[in-house]
Amino acid sequence: MPRRTATMLASTLMLIALLCAGVLIKVPYSEMSPGPTVNTLGDHGGEPVLQITGHKTYPTTGHLNMTTVRVTSADYNMNIAEAVYGWLAHDNIVVPHDTLYPDGKTEQQSTQENAEEFSQSQESAKVAALRELNLPVKSQVVVSTVFKDSPSEGKLHAGDVIRKVDGTPVKEMTDVAKLVTKHKPGQDVVFSVVPVKEAAAAEKAGKEPTRTDDIKMTTEKAEDGRAIVGIKAGTDHTFPFTIDIKLADVGGPSAGLMFALGIVDKLTPNDLTGGNFVAGTGTIDDKGKVGPIGGIGMKTVGARAKGAQYFLTPKDNCATAAKDVPDGLTLVKVDTIDDAVDSLKDIRKGDTADLPQCLAKK
Repeated sequence: MPRRTATMLASTLMLIALLCAGVLIKVPYSEMSPGPTVNTLGDHGGEPVLQITGHKTYPTTGHLNMTTVRVTSADYNMNIAEAVYGWLAHDNIVVPHDTLYPDGKTEQQSTQENAEEFSQSQESAKVAALRELNLPVKSQVVVSTVFKDSPSEGKLHAGDVIRKVDGTPVKEMTDVAKLVTKHKPGQDVVFSVVPVKEAAAAEKAGKEPTRTDDIKMTTEKAEDGRAIVGIKAGTDHTFPFTIDIKLADVGGPSAGLMFALGIVDKLTPNDLTGGNFVAGTGTIDDKGKVGPIGGIGMKTVGARAKGAQYFLTPKDNCATAAKDVPDGLTLVKVDTIDDAVDSLKDIRKGDTADLPQCLAKK
């Protein structure tokens, strides 16, 4: 066989071997890419995303889009070729598998966790929006979960309203852990609670509950040495009218800010956007504080691809987002719902010169 032919044959076989290796050899990585973006002021799946009954609403224009990131599943086995393609692609990010699914988390566990966070973000969005508009929201600390084989099992129940711990009034759900951990493991603690059935009956009747039970429990030692009683506290809200958020197949807490702004817009006579296309992201708590999220670069790309002109960006995501801003998109820095509403008013009026922006460091 001529040397030239032998060399070409060897090179071809080597190329085939490399291609096979690229396809067959798996690597512990996952991929993130821009996901769907949905206008909270519009319809999705044939019905309005935000549905408000029992209170006057107003027409809206423009967009207040929530944004998402698409990720590969927990059981997806990426090969070398896909990893290299992802690293080279401008709109995708390849990250270690454990970044998205830590501690061997399964697809089912991740989906459940995202669903719970999404549900909580909806509640916080409603609270933040109504408080922004000075509308009344009744909040109370409740037992969210009672863990099996814990001191609380059989004594406290999910939905019980926690009034006091050891006689000290409970105002925030974080108060519960603070008061319990003042004890040493093995010491008694007393919870003053309104039983869940009593609380539900009183709410239905529009009255304050009259019954409070004092429940004594003996604390036990947690892995970190703290005293615990084996519950997870939460916050239950009562709204003056009904707000439903209809958006399936989305998880996580990052749409909270945009849901809150959509609610504010629908309950406000003056159109917030002035017809502009505004997108954004960020968690939100009951007090209107905006928190950072993951995948900010993917979200700005996805938003701009759909036509967004402005992107409301959590303050703590600004530095990362500003490193690679899609052409034609202005990143507006927000830290609270107040910041976001003020910036939207400026955008509506066309006074954008002094918008607080995320700018790349020179």
